[in-house]
Amino acid sequence: MSSPVVDLGGSEAGARGQLKDGLPPGGLEALEKFCVEQHSWCELRKILTETRSFQNQMVPKPPHEFQFVRKNDPEGTHSHRVYFLAMSTESRENSLFYAEIPKRINKQALLFLSWKPLLLHFHSQDYGEYYREDELLRERKRIGTQGIMTYDLHRSSGTFLFQAGGSIYTVRDGGPHGFTNQPLRPMKVETSCPNIRMDPKLCPVDPTWFCFVHSCDIWIGNLETGEERRLTFAHKGLPNLRDDPKSAGVASFLLQEEFDRYTGYWWCPVAEEVPGGSQMLRILYEENDESDVEVINVTSPLLESRLTESFRYPRAGECRLIALQTYPPGTSVFCTAKVNKHDCFFLQGTGNPKSTLKMSEVVVSADGKVVSVVDKRLVLPMDVLFPGIEYITRAGWTSDGRFAWVLLLNRAQTQQQLVLLPPPLFIPVDTPADVCPDPGSVTPFIIYQESTDIWINTHDILHFLSQKQDDEISVIVASEVHTGFRHLYRVTARLQGSWSQANGEGGATAGDFLCPVKEQVALTWGDWEVLGRHGSNITVDEERGLLFFQGTRDSPLEHHLYVTSWLWPVEPSRITKPGYSHTCRVSQLMDIYVSRFSNETTPPCVHLFRLNMEEREPEHLQGEFWASLMEYPVCPPDYIPPELFSFKSRSGHTLHGMLYRPHNLQPGKQHPVVVFIYGGPQVQLVNRRFKGLKHMRLYTLASLGYCVVIVDNRGSCHRGLAFESALKHRMGQVEIEDQVEGLEFLSSRYSFLDMERVAIHGWSYGGFLSLMGLLQRPDIFKVAVAGAPVTMWTHYDTGYTERYMGLPELHQECYQLGSIALQAHRFPSQPGRLLLLHGVLDENVHFTHTNMLLSLLVRAGKPYHLQLYPQERHSIRLPESGEHYELHLLYYLQENLGSRTATCLMAS
Repeated sequence: MSSPVVDLGGSEAGARGQLKDGLPPGGLEALEKFCVEQHSWCELRKILTETRSFQNQMVPKPPHEFQFVRKNDPEGTHSHRVYFLAMSTESRENSLFYAEIPKRINKQALLFLSWKPLLLHFHSQDYGEYYREDELLRERKRIGTQGIMTYDLHRSSGTFLFQAGGSIYTVRDGGPHGFTNQPLRPMKVETSCPNIRMDPKLCPVDPTWFCFVHSCDIWIGNLETGEERRLTFAHKGLPNLRDDPKSAGVASFLLQEEFDRYTGYWWCPVAEEVPGGSQMLRILYEENDESDVEVINVTSPLLESRLTESFRYPRAGECRLIALQTYPPGTSVFCTAKVNKHDCFFLQGTGNPKSTLKMSEVVVSADGKVVSVVDKRLVLPMDVLFPGIEYITRAGWTSDGRFAWVLLLNRAQTQQQLVLLPPPLFIPVDTPADVCPDPGSVTPFIIYQESTDIWINTHDILHFLSQKQDDEISVIVASEVHTGFRHLYRVTARLQGSWSQANGEGGATAGDFLCPVKEQVALTWGDWEVLGRHGSNITVDEERGLLFFQGTRDSPLEHHLYVTSWLWPVEPSRITKPGYSHTCRVSQLMDIYVSRFSNETTPPCVHLFRLNMEEREPEHLQGEFWASLMEYPVCPPDYIPPELFSFKSRSGHTLHGMLYRPHNLQPGKQHPVVVFIYGGPQVQLVNRRFKGLKHMRLYTLASLGYCVVIVDNRGSCHRGLAFESALKHRMGQVEIEDQVEGLEFLSSRYSFLDMERVAIHGWSYGGFLSLMGLLQRPDIFKVAVAGAPVTMWTHYDTGYTERYMGLPELHQECYQLGSIALQAHRFPSQPGRLLLLHGVLDENVHFTHTNMLLSLLVRAGKPYHLQLYPQERHSIRLPESGEHYELHLLYYLQENLGSRTATCLMAS
């Protein structure tokens, strides 16, 4: 099938031709309105069931979390074994599988690698089991499936470790034990811990040892001897969350939700030998004190065993009382005076978690026993060493174990530092607090820092090159601040730092540790970006001088794998096939890569490619197709994919959109329109990927006779920092303008869009913009369906809100204009125009947001409809809830927008 990508901003003649298509004599005024067929609830349910069956046939769950292991068997027929997570046909759970990669193939035929289960009859949990920590982590990671979320593999020993349900399991395949040809029964790792163990990780030095988090503290265990020891004692295990604010080794809600960091401890990759045959293992970890963070309670009417759940949630703004009231437009809504509770909402910004780094030094014996544990802290507090720092966004170790490293970010998220921490910088926690470092002792090293007046987008790209000199270190970083697009730089810094005395007192300032940069070389450049989130990262071949990365160099709508040199600047070479969007994983030896790819007409495929290990020139390195792990089913002949389009907006930017034509499109008729929207930062809806799965409801709408339009407005990702920064202090103020402009652009070219019948629908930030659409342009949007919307930005978390809007105390008008609840009196007074959806258990965008809006809608006498999901959080996860949500959406649009009855009511 040919690609349906069209340039609707093309020639004037082409535009005129499109304008004339389907127009009867008399022009637009003579067009008849197409009315969707009015179905009963049961009939719509049957239609939805058929669509879901169609979806399951077309979009299988692709494998992910790939790990490659070379077999090193000269006589064997296979060169590698690749492990991955996937769902079997018999289960809805993620489990471990593997496939064998042959040394030789018949290049004239397509080789399909069979998936072989590594685990025998494995199920992660028994019916009725519930683990709150596991559920919340899945919510933060946006994982909708059950089973294994991730796994740890120690390649040389063949040891696997993973958490599933409430237990930790291990299994061995490869290494000295050889490779299995039959499924293995995983061994449950026994424990004395009464609660669920989370985040298990194997020790990279000795895989018989592993760590895990239990009840907000770090423990260590031995897989062979069963030895188990608690390493940290931050959490007290008290029944009241307010009285127990500390944790160790756990990433806080804020770091998980807004910075994509899901762990709070990091193994050192090197052990230190200790006399007597023992060795010292080091673990860097984060300790959080959330004393200043508000505790909120989420009540569920249906979950019998957990009627109330408590969470710590930091809300935007400084920690002080703010009274908020609805006032006439143009007046300030923030004050510190106490006012009558019946006239206002009381809002109080809360503090963030106070985070510090510590180190646990564990001496273990050769017979698998813990000999001693020493808990260490930094020689000075974090806020003394690094003034103004608020967030620990990433951390880890250099490969030689010489330094721990950490990325630090200020509260405004405009300044970032990359810091090296030598282990001697940590001292026993019982050292007196007034002990200051000696002037000649070891210091931290700030080897790279950057600042911007917009914001810094956190990502995962960072690679330390092998250290050639003791007083220098080189690292590959990614930054947007130099050009406005995320690009790669090789930075070499001289390791120079010193302690200073400030005002005659002990202590240091950040400037004491800033290292001079010897060299900074741009390795990529241009008006495109290197991808660094959601699994995209770089792979560095130091021996061959090659650097593999994923980026948007060809198009912001396509993701590709590229290769360049890290030694000197050269033009990168694309490795993957154009016309598709790829998600790739390069093997550790950089001899194989796997690509999951699709486009708007092609469901996902997963292919393996070989890379020539002898090639050292990036421009000559190409992937050779080797085998398939998953092939897409052929699309049915009647499948109608969405069309991509682009237009030049009045803002000067080119915006990209996607159009689902009505399947029963008839000449001379105008069809109702549904705008599907997200529109917020860090998300791109319009791209060259297959739009199945959660976007299948848009296909259903088109099959019923609706036009569906999606536009990525200013602020969406993969377009550079300048494009994103349109939302700086202006969330809710620019997005609807772009959406309306996209609609007007399409309607000027296609006569079948009925601009008198337009609905807008989205979830989360998309729910917020759906409400904004009805507020700002009620003349365009006749119906808004808003799921889990933010209605008051002072009630959302610090990390997200302050990044884009700043502190509410400093930007009062921005917060007022962006707060839906304060503008409830502006909503239309006609019934059938507003539907609100929300999960009662939502611990991200709390139901408080919808509750506040409802209270003010009632006060203003405005009509609305409300649909609650008592067992759902921010994402809809239960299949029955998902079906009900889609049914309600279809029925509401039918009754209030698309049917003949709705059309007649709007006309009257």
